[in-house]
Amino acid sequence: MKKIKMSFKNIFNSIIKYIYSNRLFLSYLLLSILGTMVVRHFTIGGFWSYKPLICDIGFILLIGAFGYLVKPKNQFKYFFAWLIFFSLVEIINSIYYMFYASFASLTELSTVSQLETVTDSVLTQLRIIDFLYVLEPIIFYYIHNNLRKSSYYNLIGKVEKKIPMFVATLIVSLVFIGYTFASASGADYSRLSKQWNRVYIVERFGIIMYQFNDAVQTVIPKLSSLFGYEDAYNLVNDYFTDEDTNWYNNDNKYTGILKDYNIIYIHMESMQNFLMSLSFNGEEVTPNLNKLSKEGMFFSNFYPQVSVGTSSDAEYITLTGLLPSSNGPVFVSYSDNTFRTLPQFLKEKGYYTFSMHGNYQAMWNRNNVHPRLGYTDMYYRDTFAFNNDSKDPNNTDWVGLGINDELFFAQAVDKLKTIEREHQNYFGTLITLSNHSPFSPNPIFTLNINDYFTDSFGEQTSTCYLCERDVGKYIVSANYADRALGEFIDLIKNSSEFDKTLFVFYGDHDAKLSYKDMNYLYNYDPLTGELKDELDPTYVEYDSYDHQLNKKTPLIFWTKNEKLNKILKGEVKYTMGMYDLAPTLFNMLDIDYDYVLGHDIFNIKDNNIVVFPNGNFLTKEIYYNNSTGEHKVLSGTVDNEYLISNLERSERALEVGNAIITYDLFNERKRAD
Repeated sequence: MKKIKMSFKNIFNSIIKYIYSNRLFLSYLLLSILGTMVVRHFTIGGFWSYKPLICDIGFILLIGAFGYLVKPKNQFKYFFAWLIFFSLVEIINSIYYMFYASFASLTELSTVSQLETVTDSVLTQLRIIDFLYVLEPIIFYYIHNNLRKSSYYNLIGKVEKKIPMFVATLIVSLVFIGYTFASASGADYSRLSKQWNRVYIVERFGIIMYQFNDAVQTVIPKLSSLFGYEDAYNLVNDYFTDEDTNWYNNDNKYTGILKDYNIIYIHMESMQNFLMSLSFNGEEVTPNLNKLSKEGMFFSNFYPQVSVGTSSDAEYITLTGLLPSSNGPVFVSYSDNTFRTLPQFLKEKGYYTFSMHGNYQAMWNRNNVHPRLGYTDMYYRDTFAFNNDSKDPNNTDWVGLGINDELFFAQAVDKLKTIEREHQNYFGTLITLSNHSPFSPNPIFTLNINDYFTDSFGEQTSTCYLCERDVGKYIVSANYADRALGEFIDLIKNSSEFDKTLFVFYGDHDAKLSYKDMNYLYNYDPLTGELKDELDPTYVEYDSYDHQLNKKTPLIFWTKNEKLNKILKGEVKYTMGMYDLAPTLFNMLDIDYDYVLGHDIFNIKDNNIVVFPNGNFLTKEIYYNNSTGEHKVLSGTVDNEYLISNLERSERALEVGNAIITYDLFNERKRAD
C-alpha cells in the first residue's frame, strides 16, 4: 500500500512539475483548442463533438511539438505566431460562414478586392463573437508577460529537455491524428480529397485540418494542371463521347423555335420561389413575378447550383451549361481561361452582345471576364444616372449597393431600344442589384408585413414579428425588387420594340437564410409569441431537406411575341438545374453544342439529375445529402442501385466540371501544345 501511495505521489508530483515547467506550451495548447471549439460552436454547432476535437488537438500538438526545438527565450514568438494564425483562421471562417454558410478557402483570398462593393453586407454579418477570437493572442501575451517577470524562462532554460519533450509531444499528436484517420471511412477520405463539402470536412476533421487540407487542395490543381493535362483531357473526352451521357441529345418540338430571335437574360438577385406563395394582409409579396409566371413558361422546379462565386457562378453556369469550380470562383481564380458560352455562339452568328449592371465593373472581376464570355460591350455603374451618395438618408436613388432597380430598369430600357434600332440581333444580360443582402430597410420599400389579430382581451392589435429577422427584411426587399420588375415589364409591353425577343428571368441563388429563420416564418404564432407545436393543425413540417429544397429560384421564359408566346407558355414541373438552361436554349436556337453537363430539359425530362457543388444531388425521386450520406425519398420507391448509380453520376459530373476549369480544356492552344 505504501508503494502504491508513493507511486501516486510521484505521478502527482510529475504532473505538477510538468505543468509548472510547461506553462507557456499549455497556455498555447488550451487557447488554441478553445478557439477551434468556439468557432465550430458558432458556425456548424457541436462544441463538444469529439471527432473534430481530437483532430484539432492532434494538429495543435503537432505544431506545438516543434516549439520545443526553439530556444526557450524564442518559444513565445513561435507559439504567438501560430495563435495569431489560428485567430485569423477563426475570424475569417466565422464571418465567412455567416455570409456563405460555408468555410473560406485560400483561393478566395483573391476576392478581397471585391469587399469595397459589398462592404455593407460584410459588416452586417459581424458579431461580438467574431472579435473574441482576438483575445487568444492577447491573453497569451498577457501570460507571457507575467512569466517573463518571474523566473520561468530562466528555469526552463535549465531544466527543459528539448528532444525528449519534442518526441513525447510528437508521439501524442500522432496518436490523436492516427485515431482520426483510422476511424475515418472511405467516404470521409473521398470528401476530404475532393473538398466539395467544406462543412462536412469541418464537422468530421475540424477547422485546422480543413484549412491545411484546403491549402493542399489549392496547390495541387495549380501543380497538376502543369502535368495532368492529358489525363484530364481524356476524362472529359470520355465523358462527352459516352453514349450513357449523351443519349438524350435529340430534336424535340422546341428545336429551332428561337432561331434569329433576340435573347435577354434578366438576372434576378436572390429571388426565391417561396416568395411567390406568400402574402401579407391580402397583398402578394411578388405579384408581378406571379403574373409573369402565368403569362410565360414557368419552370417551377429550377435549382441554382452556385458555389462560393454566388452571382458570378450563376452567370457562368447559365451561359456555359457547366458546373462552377470547387477551388474558388471561376471569375476570379480562372479569369484567364478560355470559355465556350451562349453569347459567344450567338456572336459568331452576327449577334451584338452586352451586359448591364448598376454596380462596379470590377465586382466579381466582370471587367476582365465578361469580354472572355463573349460580351462585346458592358453598361455598368458609370453609364447610369443616379444620386450615388450612399450616406444621404433621403437618397432613394440608392438601395443597398447602388442604383435602385426602378432607375436601373428605366434607363436600361432606353439603352435596349437603341440597341434594337442599331442591331438586327442581340443577346444581353441585365443584372439586378436592389435585392442583394444585407436587405437593409429603405424608405423606398413599402410592403407592410405586420400581423393583425385580436388579443385575449378582444382588442385589435398588431405585431411585426418578422421585422427584425433576416427573413422579414428579405421579404420586404424582394417585394420592392418585384415592383421594379413589374415596371420593367410594363415598359417593354408599352414599347413598339422587342417583338422578336425572348426574356429569360431567373433567380441567381437563394438568399442564404437560416433554417431557424425559415422555420420561424412558417411556424411562429404571434398570439402565443412562440413557435407552434407539431400538434397544431396549422403547423408546417419543415426539416433540413425541406430547407434545401426551398432554395429553388424562379425561371421564366416570357415574350410579347404572340405566336411564340402560345408555344412557350404554362408550367414545366421537371426537376431542373441551372446548368440545364443553356442546353435548353442551345436547342431552341438550333445551335449544335454538346460540351455541357446540363441537359435540354425537354429531352431528359424526369430522368434529370441536379448536381450541387457540395456533392449533394437531386432527382425527381430523391434528395441526397453528401455530408451525412443520407437521403430523403421524394416520390416512389428508391433502391440502393438507383442511389449508387446517381451518386456515381453526380461525382463524375463534378470531376469533369472541375477538370474543364482547372486545366482550361477549351483553350485550343494548350491542346495543340
